Amino acid sequence: MKILFIGGGNMANALIGGLIEQGFATRDIEVAEISAQARARLSELHGVRTVPSVHEADPAHDVVVLAVKPPQMATVCRALGDKFRDALVVSIAAGIRTADLSRWLGGRDRLVRAMPNTPALLRAGISGLYASPAVDAKDRREAQRILGAVGSVLWFEQERMLDAVTAVSGSGPAYVFYFIEALEQAALALGIEAAAARKLAIETFLGAARLAARGEDPPAVLREKVTSRGGTTERALKVLEASAVKDRIIEAVRAAEQRARELGEEFGRL
Repeated sequence: MKILFIGGGNMANALIGGLIEQGFATRDIEVAEISAQARARLSELHGVRTVPSVHEADPAHDVVVLAVKPPQMATVCRALGDKFRDALVVSIAAGIRTADLSRWLGGRDRLVRAMPNTPALLRAGISGLYASPAVDAKDRREAQRILGAVGSVLWFEQERMLDAVTAVSGSGPAYVFYFIEALEQAALALGIEAAAARKLAIETFLGAARLAARGEDPPAVLREKVTSRGGTTERALKVLEASAVKDRIIEAVRAAEQRARELGEEFGRL
């Protein structure tokens, strides 16, 4: 499998690094990236071939990964013309729907849309994937290998669910950072010095997430196990429940999902 990345930003860098770590040959990866600085960085880090334009890329690629910013996607797709006509196209741009990709690409129908998240930079991400009807089992395996190089992969049979994936896991790291920030500020307010406050907040999240990831108990049961009747945790959770924090989190994720749908409509008018 030969892969062309169009765009050489952080997510492309993560995917390339993950693929190489899994034994993928650098000679089978090429990156088209307009920034000379980004090209130099990718060449230095991974030893892959880079070019400033898709028109200078090797035409013999099996997969083209669209890794540019959403506002740039229409222009990039239209610039492809008939190049890489036989390649599977994988988009990792948030909000860009396959119908719009197909239109901009002149009617191509072998399309996979992916929604990764930023922990992919540490090979700890999770990606939601949707395949258009023309994508066969081999194409799915190739797309899964690429996104699976940076974490877990979940397939969805309805494209509209990727808006929900965007709201939950795409934006999700920001929610986690927000809560870590709040826990750190609480520690500071209680007199804990700054370095210790940050370490306590971060390590608590890391450890709790590992417990939840074991899957022996659902999060609600794990929470109950920590909450002794009449104890400190119960007192804290009562404050959160009184402020309907869980409801506000659900409301926030719904707002993110709505915005994802709006962005899809806006990008579709480009």
